[in-house]
This record gives sequence, structure tokens and C-alpha cells, in this order.
Amino acid sequence: MPGPLDGIRVIDVTTVLLGPYGTQILGDMGADVIKVEAPPTGDIARNMGTVRNAGMGGIYLNANRNKRSLAIDLKQESAKEALRKLIPTADVFVHNMRPAAIERLGFGYEAVSAIKPDIIYVGAYGFGQDGPYKAKPAYDDAIQASSGLASLFRRQDGQARYVPSAIADKIVGLTLSQSVGMALVHKLRTGEGQFVEVPMLETLVSFNLVEHLNGVAYRPPIGKLGYQRVVTPARRPFETKDGFVCILPYSDKQWQGFFDAVGRPELMEDPRFATYRARIASVDELYGFVGECTPERTTAEWVAVCEEKGIPSMPVTDIEDLMDDPHLQAVGMFETHQHPSEGETVLVRPPVKFDKTPAKIRTHAPRFGEHGRELLRELGYDEATITEMAASGALIDDEAQELKEAGD
Repeated sequence: MPGPLDGIRVIDVTTVLLGPYGTQILGDMGADVIKVEAPPTGDIARNMGTVRNAGMGGIYLNANRNKRSLAIDLKQESAKEALRKLIPTADVFVHNMRPAAIERLGFGYEAVSAIKPDIIYVGAYGFGQDGPYKAKPAYDDAIQASSGLASLFRRQDGQARYVPSAIADKIVGLTLSQSVGMALVHKLRTGEGQFVEVPMLETLVSFNLVEHLNGVAYRPPIGKLGYQRVVTPARRPFETKDGFVCILPYSDKQWQGFFDAVGRPELMEDPRFATYRARIASVDELYGFVGECTPERTTAEWVAVCEEKGIPSMPVTDIEDLMDDPHLQAVGMFETHQHPSEGETVLVRPPVKFDKTPAKIRTHAPRFGEHGRELLRELGYDEATITEMAASGALIDDEAQELKEAGD
């Protein structure tokens, strides 16, 4: 069965992680995603992280499946003309260049919508284009810093830190895919395309302040920014005899169960812990007490106790052990695929399930320019023109590279 976006074509002029991750989600959902890449080596993410063969790194493989690669030099007119011919066949055009750069190439919103009036044109930028930061370059670390995310760690131990994940890129990538879906619904209802701006800073600020706006949500403010329960230094995985565990009693019943389990049932009558609001006000003491208790038992013992008492609890799983997790194995989270150049590869499947239109991994992450000739033929180019474009460097693919190397 086809995915929910079967029949939708996306032109993907993005690099690194934010854009490719967002467009991969669209590809997982069935869209025909055409990854437009520039010479000499395409998306910089191809060589990020661990790499077996040049241009096919492990990070790239898990952010670019279900796509076709068209490698063209948009500084050449014949390559620009090829992209102009591709645009009318597409529903969505996505880029993450700074606006001035895409305008110089001739593919800003006005130019693209003139070719395809109902196009959904997505600009993924570091900063919204109405503000003074609009021309600044932006990467994940810069957005974690400027959005307030890195500063939250200072409330725990005085040190600003980055989350050890490209969380800004991935959250904004998710928001990008969500935004495309909403714009497609509007287009189906009205026939209208539109320009969609997906800015990183604004997206992360919105994400961070869901809970952290807190008392400043009122005018005048009735409290400070920051939700104390999640920034307290005591909120952390608790150490056990043989590892770490997450224990999260929340309701009165769950806290009574925990106090019973550690032989201190009377603490439920303590004014600091008797109600939800009292516990939030005393969260440092409360979590500190839990941390004093947990070293007395193993992780498995704590999980068993919490299950018996109905308390949310999970062991802290090392990232090295995720692929052996029994639940993730049971749900088939990791799929093995045969890649034409990389051999056997492991990919993380789409996490959501549709019972009528399933998301799935259909094709491997493409080699640089792998589908260039195929796509030009679909656009009606004859072999002589394709060969001419390859010879001039306007089109780049394996065959063109081999011819170039033979000439050298």
C-alpha cells in the first residue's frame, strides 16, 4: 500500500540535517523527494560522522533515504533550466539557504511561484526574516544557545551546555514536515500554494517556553520564567547498585506507594510532600530523598518495585544497548537493508504507523547524482543533451565522474 503522501513530489534543495531530516519524513510518507545537490561533492552531511565510502556516511544514510539525487551545477544556465523544467512537476519546493543566496541563483519564491503558481515553497532559515538576525548563519549549537536551551543547564550546576544531540535541527525538521503537511491540506481544499517560513530560533523558543514561560504567561507576571520541576539539579536519573534508573512518582497514590516501598509511609503526611503543589515547591528535597534511597537496590529491583506500585519507571538504557532492547526489537524499530554501494545497512524505521497508508523505507539513500540521468529523461531530455550537460559539468553523476577521471 502507498504512503499517505503518495503522488506528492518534493524538490529538496537542503543540506546537513534540518532540511534533509524533514524531507526524509515526507519521503517516508510516500512523497517522491528529489534531492538537488551541488558540485563538487553534494550535501556536506554525506561525509559527517563515520564513513565507509566517501560521500556515504552513516548520518547521511539515516537522513536521506526515500530520495532521488539530482546533482547539477546551478551556476550553469543549462542546470538552471533543468531545475526550471522540474518545478512544474512538483508540489513542494524546500530549501535552507539564506534568502540572498537562493535569490542569486534565481530560485526565490517569486521566481519559483511564477513557474508553478500553486507551489508550496518552504524556506527553512536560522532566523525569521522580519527580524535583525535574518542574515546570520545558524547551526544547531547556535540555536541551542540563542533559544535559551543551553542556559537551562546553568540552573542545575552553573554551567551552560548543549544537549548532546542535534536537537534544534531535528525539532525544526519535524516542524518543517508538519508545516508541509498543513500547507498540502490547504492546497487540496483551495488549490492555493503559499510561501512557508520555518525559522530555527523561533521554533526552538516556542518549543522551550511551553513549560518554561510559566509565571510570565500572565500580565503582570506572577512568577519567573522556568519550570522548577524540570530544572532542579536533583532531577536526574537516580544511581542504583548497578546502574541508573528513572523513577517518577507523580500522583498522590504513586508517592504514597514510593514512601511505603522505602519504609517511610509517614512522609505522605509531611506538609512538604502531602499535595502536588507542595511537592513542586519542595522538589529539590523530594528528589534528593529519592536519590538517597536508590543506591540500596539494583536497577531491576527498583523497576520491579515501581511496577508493583504503579509508579512510572524505566532503566537508563545506554545508547549502545538500544538495538538489543526487547521492546524495540519486538516492534521492528531497526531494519536491515541492502545498499548498492554500502552493503548491509541498519536504518531506523519511521516511528508512526498508518493502518491504511503505511510509512515505509522504500529506497536507499542515493549516491551523489545517482538519479540525474533518470530524472532528466523523465523531463524529456534526449541522450545527446544529457551527455552534453555531463561533459560541461552541469550534470554530475557516476558516469560523468568516470569520464572526467578517464580524461584527466
